[in-house]
Amino acid sequence: MGYVDWEFAKTTGRALVPAGPVVSPGEARAEVEAIRAAARSAREPVAETARMQTPPDAPEALVVDRATWIAVNVDSMAALLDPAVDAIVSKRGVTVGPAAQAVGGKVTGAEAGALLSFMANKVLGQYDIAPNGTPNLLLVAPNLMATATELGVDRADFRTWVCMHEETHRVQFTATPWLREHVIGEARHLAIDLAPDQERLQEIASRLTERLPELFAEGSTGIADLFTTPEQREQMARLTAVMSLLEGHADVVMDDVGPQHVPSVAEIRRRFTDRRRGAGAADRLLRRLLGLEAKMRQYRDGAVFVRGVQEKVGVDGFNAVWTSPDTLPQPREIADPAAWVRRVHG
Repeated sequence: MGYVDWEFAKTTGRALVPAGPVVSPGEARAEVEAIRAAARSAREPVAETARMQTPPDAPEALVVDRATWIAVNVDSMAALLDPAVDAIVSKRGVTVGPAAQAVGGKVTGAEAGALLSFMANKVLGQYDIAPNGTPNLLLVAPNLMATATELGVDRADFRTWVCMHEETHRVQFTATPWLREHVIGEARHLAIDLAPDQERLQEIASRLTERLPELFAEGSTGIADLFTTPEQREQMARLTAVMSLLEGHADVVMDDVGPQHVPSVAEIRRRFTDRRRGAGAADRLLRRLLGLEAKMRQYRDGAVFVRGVQEKVGVDGFNAVWTSPDTLPQPREIADPAAWVRRVHG
């Protein structure tokens, strides 16, 4: 039994997540095959637009339901976080009895499952970097169907548009072999550093009530603010800069490819952006508390960085960003593309 009961996280997530749109078995099979076809058709245009070379034998995208998306992400969370938890426990020299560990594992497992159930009915697709497994592209069929209906857009165009964004992530990681291990290593290192000691936990508890309104405010990076020191926030900023790069680059490639392959791309982009802004009040508050609203800013800030660099040095000049960890953008450079160009290109 580990410190997090990951199987209980899967059970909790499956119990809490809505099933999705009600369709006949025939409609479901047709939609799954249409999504697979859209993912296959996105490969060549995305690679050409990004000007990045990827292995020709990449596995086909996995089209999944919400429960399966939760299960895959629980496995990835376990692979990512279990070594960090072991390191934290070893560093503190604390031994937890089997009974307490079992209860604690159920609690943390339930928390992880509840969080993933909230996200599982929103995520359209994901490149799962699978820390201890085989990375693959995931596309969440019920969410693609539901979102296209909600937006009132052409379903075929929408699934193609989304597949181009997610395919860009596959290209980023498969064309840049060192990137996956770099992201995994940085995330694990941050998880170890972020774990508060007992004194810090007491400080957090005493400040929670007075800080709660601030955590719900627009622009908040979420409850993690309570746990972090200035040095840790700098570590988080570096990792956030990388994620901003990945998300922004995917958005730029998606929109550059779109006009040639998605006739209604302009309308889809407009309605999709309006949807992001128009989430309900309760949903926006929860996103802010969890720091998910900050992720939305990654798309915008990262796209501005990518466009800014490409305007100065072109797509090939921008692709120097994938050379090594040293050429990834620093936090301040996300808002100042010219600074990255000066540092990397001289």
